[in-house]
Parts: sequence; structure tokens; C-alpha cells
Amino acid sequence: MKYTIIIEKGRESGYVAYAPALKGCVSQGKTKTEALKNIKEAMEAYIEALLEDGLPVPTDVGKDTVELEVAAK
Repeated sequence: MKYTIIIEKGRESGYVAYAPALKGCVSQGKTKTEALKNIKEAMEAYIEALLEDGLPVPTDVGKDTVELEVAAK
């Protein structure tokens, strides 16, 4: 399965990564590479827990990612 991952600069240091389709699935790392590695592990554990509990696994279908530039007045 493929998911959209958002990576943001942390407030104090490092990076935070999360998968919007997997509510609450968040991880972090000192670098973007480390954050991606960590979110992948978190996602695998998240999906495994859903399957063990007999719950449906969310998909990342029907989303559009758009970047907009907004000018301040």
C-alpha cells in the first residue's frame, strides 16, 4: 500500500512525519531520512494492530495534494 506522508520541520529541532490517512500515526527524527524511516516503522505497526483487531485498514484514495501560493495584503 502507498500512503501520502507529510514531513515538517519540528518546532524545536528535527522533523515530524505523519500519514494523514492513518489518524494518529506520527513519528519524528533528527533528519528527514530518519523521520521517513521511523514513520514507515510506525505505519507498519499501526496497520498490523488494525489487522490483529479485525479493523479495516484505511486507504489513501480520493485525496489531492495541492500547493497554493497566497499573497498577504
